Amino acid sequence: MRIVVCAKLVPDPEGPPSAFHIDSEAKAVIPVGIPPVINPFDENALEAALRIKDQCDSARVTVMSVGAGISKSVLMKALAAGADELILLDDERFADLDSYSTAYVLSAAIRKLGNCELVFTGRQAADWNFGQVGLIMGEMLRFPSVNLVCGVEISDGEVVVKKSTEEGFELLKVSVPALLTVSNEIGELRSISMTQIKEAMRKSVVRWGPRDLNIDPSELKRRKPVELFAPPFEKKCVFVEGETPEEAGVNLAMRLRRDKVI
Repeated sequence: MRIVVCAKLVPDPEGPPSAFHIDSEAKAVIPVGIPPVINPFDENALEAALRIKDQCDSARVTVMSVGAGISKSVLMKALAAGADELILLDDERFADLDSYSTAYVLSAAIRKLGNCELVFTGRQAADWNFGQVGLIMGEMLRFPSVNLVCGVEISDGEVVVKKSTEEGFELLKVSVPALLTVSNEIGELRSISMTQIKEAMRKSVVRWGPRDLNIDPSELKRRKPVELFAPPFEKKCVFVEGETPEEAGVNLAMRLRRDKVI
């Protein structure tokens, strides 16, 4: 079973607010002094894929990332965690692509790889939070797709998916090939030992560009934000009181409703 996990590099979302500079003229968020990391939701997706690999001895996990100037050293974490292969779709013409073009490039790479039975993506990226690429890829590849996946396993040759809903969750059986966008409920990426980090250095790393994928770069579109600015920051403290705890609770609820918090 061939499994592909799509992983994006993003500025570390755990960095302090002071580490992010918003350039309103360039319409860009510029991280200052913090390194890129694998998108946390994509780490959830990788963990889901590795659990399938734990169940199926024949499973092979390939991690793909698209962009320009991709840091191989950061993505080595995916190989150390248990992925078998890393494919970098790395070209200056792949920089800042919109969701459709990103899905187009990834879909072309998956077709080139061939014989892919499962594709995992994170539910969204931690930088722009669009949450679009995965399901667009599903349409391009014509794979049945499930989003907000919080559990997945192989049972009697079928893929059983646990999908988050507002009321709880649904259990679905999905035929392969299939595409799943994974949510954080599935759990964090497993811990990595120094031995695994050393072993990762011996695993395959491939770089593909537009020519390798038979893509015309002129067809790719870049993300074009209309406006980007930092919201005004204001702290305001309000004390809600009452004669009894019950009355204080009612007053708090009414205040939250009045302020349109609830």
